[in-house]
Amino acid sequence: MLTGPMLIVVFLIALAFLFLLIIKWKVEPFLALAFTAFATAIAIGIPMKEVPGVVTSGFGSTLTGVGILIGLGVIFGQFLGASGAVEKIASSMLKLFGIKKSPAGLALSGTVVSIPVYFDAAFVILSGLLKSLASRTGISIVTFVTALGVGLITAHNMIAPTPGPMVVAENTGSDLGLFILYGIIVAIPATLVGGYIYGMFIGKRIKTEEEITIEEEVKQLPRKEISTAMSFGMLALPIVLILANTISQMLFPGTFIETLFGFLGDKNVALLISVLAAIVLLRPYIAEDSGKLYTEAIATGGMIILITGAGGAFGAVINHSGIGDYLITTMQSWSIPVLLLAFIFTQILRASLGSSTVALVTTSSIMGPLVTDLGVSPILLGLAICAGGIGLSLPNDSGFWVVNRFGKLTVTQTLKVWTLGGFIAGLTALATVYVLSLFSGILPGI
Repeated sequence: MLTGPMLIVVFLIALAFLFLLIIKWKVEPFLALAFTAFATAIAIGIPMKEVPGVVTSGFGSTLTGVGILIGLGVIFGQFLGASGAVEKIASSMLKLFGIKKSPAGLALSGTVVSIPVYFDAAFVILSGLLKSLASRTGISIVTFVTALGVGLITAHNMIAPTPGPMVVAENTGSDLGLFILYGIIVAIPATLVGGYIYGMFIGKRIKTEEEITIEEEVKQLPRKEISTAMSFGMLALPIVLILANTISQMLFPGTFIETLFGFLGDKNVALLISVLAAIVLLRPYIAEDSGKLYTEAIATGGMIILITGAGGAFGAVINHSGIGDYLITTMQSWSIPVLLLAFIFTQILRASLGSSTVALVTTSSIMGPLVTDLGVSPILLGLAICAGGIGLSLPNDSGFWVVNRFGKLTVTQTLKVWTLGGFIAGLTALATVYVLSLFSGILPGI
């Protein structure tokens, strides 16, 4: 099997080939990803008889996490949209933030939601707002996709109790309460710059097919007007259940309460309960035939599931190659300021391995035990690591395809909107960490 610099070369060639298949030769993304995963596995020297197992296990493990979630999320969103609930929520957000600041409101809402809720689940649940807000404001739907995606991924990487930041806090020996506080402080400007400001910029430069038909699609009127309370209640139901799971683990470990909400608050169970509630409670507000809603949702969800799983398969091949270990060994000898090194280290692992959580865990496991020798605040080191996990999401990341499909973007547009937007948010987060470092000895824990 290949080792050393050739792993990087093969990875870059595989990415370039994937982009050619999808962008230039118009191959369907699922087929392009599946073919690239098999071809890359053979190119890096994985034994031929093991290649199918590596690819299929990567596909399966990815869908273990998000397969049911995506299917249920599409159905849930279909019922929220058909009932008029999404329109009500959008109207309320516009009243609160105003038309011009509505993308900032969505970005910050995403940041709050993603603290207790996994990125994939949160994006699926909230994606129904995108078309409605774009239609009501006249602002590009691309702006709202950027705002939502960047807001969610920033919190996912910066603010505990999301698993990645929790592990970083533990590995660096940071006080968890202070780590959460400073994580929020760093996440807000990162979200506003990468999600809102960049979102407004890129939204004026990209026109999607979705925007051409958006007015037609939002003109479907429900049989009966749904209330604002019911609309927000339905949207909040899966989020509240998932949050209850997190809180019960922290406050009632080992008790029946933790067991109960551990089941009800599992992301798949929470969304299933929410779908069942939507079917029953939203029926009076829906004019369309239920069979049509199910058919449309299943057709959409099926393709998203295939593409997301194939993205996970490609990522699994890259992980199996050992590229992460090679990068770790190489970067440990670099003479770079420690906070910048932590950021770069995590960014490269994020791009190459396709998982921000794996990148955070790997980097903090290596640099965390050295925090005393490095002469830097554990919290600052941890925050720099977390900042590095925000950007550079590539097609080997299943989240890339969730944004691509639910945002109705092309691959090129996804790179401009999601990959670059996240990278800008990560740089902003790192800059904020450096600003905090100027107050070393003044701020507690810094």
